[in-house]
Amino acid sequence: MHSISHYVRLAYLQWRLRRLTRYLRGTADCQSVQRSRLMEKIRLNEDSQFGREHGFASIRSVEDFRSRVPIANYETYRPYIEEVKNGNSGALFGPGTQVLMFSMTSGTTSQSKYVPITNHFFEEYRRSWNYWGLATYRDHNDLLSKQTLTLTSDWDQFRTNAGIPCGSISGLAAETRPRITNSLFILPNALLKVKGTENKQYASLRVAIESPQIGMIATANPLTLIHLARMADEQKERLIRDVHNGTLSDHVEIPAEVRQVLKQRSKGANRSRAKELDNIVERTGHLHPKDFWPGLSVVSVWMGGSVAAYLPTVRQYYGDVPLRDHGLSASEGHMTSPMQDETCAGLLDYESHFFEFIPTEEHGTPDPTVLEAHELEVGQEYFLLMSTLSGLYRYDIHDVVRCDGFIGRCPQLTFLNKGAHYSSMTGEKLSELQVTQAIGQAFQDCGLSIDHYSLVPVPGDPAHYRLLVEESFDSEKARQIAASVDQRLSEVNCEYEDRLQGRRMAGVVVATVPPGTWTAHRQRQTAGEGNDTYAYKHPFLAAKPELAEQFRTLSDNGVIES
Repeated sequence: MHSISHYVRLAYLQWRLRRLTRYLRGTADCQSVQRSRLMEKIRLNEDSQFGREHGFASIRSVEDFRSRVPIANYETYRPYIEEVKNGNSGALFGPGTQVLMFSMTSGTTSQSKYVPITNHFFEEYRRSWNYWGLATYRDHNDLLSKQTLTLTSDWDQFRTNAGIPCGSISGLAAETRPRITNSLFILPNALLKVKGTENKQYASLRVAIESPQIGMIATANPLTLIHLARMADEQKERLIRDVHNGTLSDHVEIPAEVRQVLKQRSKGANRSRAKELDNIVERTGHLHPKDFWPGLSVVSVWMGGSVAAYLPTVRQYYGDVPLRDHGLSASEGHMTSPMQDETCAGLLDYESHFFEFIPTEEHGTPDPTVLEAHELEVGQEYFLLMSTLSGLYRYDIHDVVRCDGFIGRCPQLTFLNKGAHYSSMTGEKLSELQVTQAIGQAFQDCGLSIDHYSLVPVPGDPAHYRLLVEESFDSEKARQIAASVDQRLSEVNCEYEDRLQGRRMAGVVVATVPPGTWTAHRQRQTAGEGNDTYAYKHPFLAAKPELAEQFRTLSDNGVIES
């Protein structure tokens, strides 16, 4: 398979597992480690513009830190990050810090978020993922003699004015893996440069399907796994022909240099593997991963929040194989690592970022209770704040987590959902502000004046959003509205656009609700004693699960066929 033997890998794993053991033992000292990490971050960047403005030089304690640095969102840091994008790293970072790239994700407004990935941050990021990986290989050490399929994106998709790459941090992690571990991964890094979801997935599948020895598949979103499995079945004749002939179909648009790399790595015509795949189709009528990768040991994918609805379909295609949650991760950092299969609860990465927590009922209040990691209570739910070496401090990522226990004095957390004003079925992270911006413009595009509506998430395969209005339209007008809303949402949210293009989400569907629906909802919400009628806020985005379910049921009979 590779020049590095199973025994060399086994020895390397056993050596590295000592680090995992020390990490788990260190949870007993979670509080002091967390505070030490905070002070290291403060000292490292106290000479930055942000550090000087916020008195970092005089911070000596968590209390000092909280008194000088307010709870913040991305917009607080955007002006400083714009300076960094233009080459002035001193806006956020002290001497000795190198900005390697910017990780891209959707912001709360129409502007994307650029998260600075520094050399110091990237070191922590890799270490955190290493703990996750070590625990996974500890539990599935047969992976050492198999191959792993990971689906990641390019880290250098475009560059800022100062020439700094922008893209996905997972791609940078893939390109910088040590040789001894990189030999376990089947896809060449050249595939990172393939653009277009369909092109990349077919090319990845073409390379990986040639090997029956895939032991782990890793990607964030379960919908990606579902689409990969369906592509294998839908394109089975083309795939088998490519394997038989040692080719990569011309329908795949990839750069010539990438095609050359794949050709050099190819074993050429592989008639025996093509025959195996043909036999699977003859026996089952399909070409599904559970049959052409019978040695799967584990599938690594998000399991928490709304994406849990897709897991039964994943199991249908990939078989009775253990699932391993990635833990809570985002462009802003890797935050938790599950230490066993089939659970969403992950150990907080107490060694990397500094974490604070706000009880959900106090989030958004002027003076909320703020807790450190060791102060959490089992069963309680919190909004998470993080301070990182990306230059973000007390950063409210709007993730709601539940404390499901402790290892030592370090909590194990389960991701529940984005906050009340966010919706994220497939990682699109739509904010209510984006929704009002986009739909307001879409109505103008369509010559409409509509004051009240609600965009409702509809989980499914694929998921989509339903736009609820009290007005009635014919199917042609509904189609026009839906297309305009999709276009405008794509303009303000790059993740939404990506999900649509990759067919991980379907487009918006327009539905008419009975006249008086919005008035009745307002009356119900303000009927209780002590409720302030004037404080009522219409739900332009029905993100709360109970409200979304209520609105979906209400609108089931009003969907306009377009």
